[in-house]
Amino acid sequence: MLTYKASCKTAEGVILAEVLDFPGVIAYGNSMDETRRNLASALRDMAETNLLAGEALPLAKPNATDLDADLEEPIQVL
Repeated sequence: MLTYKASCKTAEGVILAEVLDFPGVIAYGNSMDETRRNLASALRDMAETNLLAGEALPLAKPNATDLDADLEEPIQVL
């Protein structure tokens, strides 16, 4: 199981999220729970796409950070 870092920001009543160390993994939601579910789904989809294309998954970068984030937390590929 790989652990990446997720970043969340609130903008105009919507929570925007991205996985900082897995390019292209983004999602949004109207609540933190919805955003977390959507981001986990996007991460699974991107990981599966990489593997099906014969590409390695990006290495986790524990020091990745977004200075504008309202929240940063770990997210795992299951």
